[in-house]
Formats: sequence, C-alpha cells, structure tokens
Amino acid sequence: MQRRSFLKSGLVAGAGLATAPALAQGKSKGSRYTGAPRSDAASLKGALLDLKTPQGNREAWARLLANTDMKSTKYGWAQGIVQGIRPGEANRDLVGFTMLSCARLLPLEGEEGYRKVLREVGFYTDLKSGEIIEEWRNPYLNETVKVVPIANDPFNHTITNFYPSPPSYGGLNKTAPPKIPLQFDWTRRGDRLNMMSHINLFYPSALQPAKWPRESGQPFSQVTEMFLYQIDWNDMQDRKKTSVEYHGTWGRTTPWLPWMLMGPTPGHCQYHTFMGAVDDINKIDRKTLDYIEKKYPKYLTAPDTWEEPSLSSLEWYSREQKPAPVAAGQPVPRAPDPELPAWFKAMQQAPKSGT
Repeated sequence: MQRRSFLKSGLVAGAGLATAPALAQGKSKGSRYTGAPRSDAASLKGALLDLKTPQGNREAWARLLANTDMKSTKYGWAQGIVQGIRPGEANRDLVGFTMLSCARLLPLEGEEGYRKVLREVGFYTDLKSGEIIEEWRNPYLNETVKVVPIANDPFNHTITNFYPSPPSYGGLNKTAPPKIPLQFDWTRRGDRLNMMSHINLFYPSALQPAKWPRESGQPFSQVTEMFLYQIDWNDMQDRKKTSVEYHGTWGRTTPWLPWMLMGPTPGHCQYHTFMGAVDDINKIDRKTLDYIEKKYPKYLTAPDTWEEPSLSSLEWYSREQKPAPVAAGQPVPRAPDPELPAWFKAMQQAPKSGT
C-alpha cells in the first residue's frame, strides 16, 4: 500500500499500492491522525453508525474497503500520473498509471472484526496514448528499460476496534506500535462525508544498493502515502448497504522506481491519482480490464483465504526480479546533473555587493 502503504484498501494500492486508509506507520517520526474528528462531534453520529466510536469506525472502514456480506468482491481503482522530481529542475511527468484491486472480507475468530484479503495489480501507461507500456525510454538516462508492473498477491490485514500493526514487509519492518482505538479523521459537510489519511514509512529496503546498484540508491525505503476520501453520508448510514462506494485521491512519494534504473541519482517519484472503490467491476476502466484479462486474469478476483506474507511491490520486486548488470570496471550509470539556465548561472557568477 511500495501502493502503499501500509494498508491498501479494496481500492487501489500500491506499489505497495493498494489503497486503504493508512493506519500505522513504520519506523518513522512523521505524523498521522489518531485523534478526534475535525467536524462537530454530534454531526458524526448517524442512525446506523457513530463515527466517534471505534465500533462505528470499524464498520465504516469495512464497508468502504470491502463488503460486510463477506461474499461479494469490492473493486478498487486508481488512475493518474507518476512524476520525476530532481533537485535543480522542474518536476517532470514520466508515465501514466492505472490500477485494479479486488478485496473480500472473511470472519475474524476470537475478536470483533474482519479479515480483509486483497490482491492488486498496477500498470504504467504512455502519457500521450494512454496505452499500457512494457518498455519505457528513460529520459534522464536516454536508455530503454523494461517496465515492471505492480502485482501484489496478497496484501491482507485485519479490521478491528484498534489500528492494526503495519505489515512486516517480509520481516524488514520490525515496528510494533501500541494498540490504539480506531478513530479516523472524518469531516462532514451536510450529506458529504470526507476522510483524510496518510502514512509515513521509513524501514530497511529490500533492494540494498550493494546488491541492486542500478535499482536502488538508498539502504532505507522512505515512503509517504496520502488518501482523501469522498463518501455519501446517507449511504454510510443506510443499513441496507453492506458496501459503500467512494471516490477520492491517492498520492505516493517514493524512491525512484527500481525498474527505472536510476541508481544513486538524487531525487524521487511522486504518484498523483484519482481513486475509488465500486461494487461492479464493469465500472472499472475497460482498457485496464482488457489488459488484465489477457495477461493477469488472476487479479480479476479476490483471494478466498488468508495467506502470508503480505508484501509491497518493492519486496515482490526483490524476490521476482534480478539485478540489472553493470559492466565490469564501469561506474553505476546515473542521470546527468540538470543543465542550469543561463540566467541562473549569470546570477551565481555576478559579483556580490557589500562587505
């Protein structure tokens, strides 16, 4: 949820992308919302759910991420762009992005709540045509590279009255936070219910530079995921609706994607996407579905059972890919320093006045 995050909802996620409210963070000093909602507390108590209580938050979250009938699939989606950000130059739009996730709820024995099981797949697209790409010309390196999609199977977590612990990412994240009652950051404006969530992660990378010199430039994964949800208040308070659809946005700040082969080049990537979750798969972008049906048909259905481990796309990359070769005796290729504009060079070279 890389979506991703700690949690990937039944919507998008990943790169550890899937997308769900981000609840717990790794070894990080960043902030997260765990306090009282911003709206007037009374406005968050409805006929069905009281969103000031852990129980109300648990049921609301379960209906957003999946379906509490525990048999239907919830489909998450995300579409947008990925930018490259380097010091000394303007941000650059690199590729488009499209993603599908499939989630289902299972009973949770011994505790009130659910087990959410999910698999998700995400692809990169050509900025002009919107077509899914399998190769990409890296404009920083002037080199054609193989594109590696996000394919997380599974990415599971529990939904209870408490924030769940973050995934271990194959044992890399050893943080064990205390149990905190579940309380999201809700804002109600009439019939519109909004929720904001984010997560800041910092944990040892599965792609250590010594082994992956072209794929990774840092020994730690420093990732932030940001989610904004727009929900119909009346849907959330309708007891006949065991699933509540929503729309919103998902952003992710992450190191250079490993398949870009940027190595130690200063900078990072930023995802900017719209996201949502729906009950009918036919509401998902048809072009994305056609590609999945042809090449990744397993990802059109949610898992039937709980499996371990739950990994993000970086950990899957380390298990399924091989390090790109570096010629013997040659330095690791890196993007050239950006060319500074003439006016900036002149300003730097101009004599300074004063003492």
